[in-house]
Amino acid sequence: MLSHKQLVKKMLANPAVKAQYDVQNEEFSLFDALVKARAKAGLTQADVAERMGTQVPAISRLESGARTAGHSPSIATLQRYADAVGCRLVVKLAPKKKTSPATRSFSLKRAA
Repeated sequence: MLSHKQLVKKMLANPAVKAQYDVQNEEFSLFDALVKARAKAGLTQADVAERMGTQVPAISRLESGARTAGHSPSIATLQRYADAVGCRLVVKLAPKKKTSPATRSFSLKRAA
């Protein structure tokens, strides 16, 4: 029986699986950045929801990447979130890597 790490290594050896993994991994990095920024600010989801004028379940969905009908969060929503956690939103485009079908860079930086 393969360990989880071995199974992942075996699966990622398949170029089609690796390509899909890379796309999703980049997308999930955005949601990871949201949670890290909130934690660094010492805020709860309830705190962020209050600052954004929304409900806790909306923040939970945003941070988990849960989307309905393929809807992604808007830049305006991400900006409001960044403001709520004391950061500024930075979105940049970078050249595609030859081994990856897409490259996206998302970050939340502490407001100056």
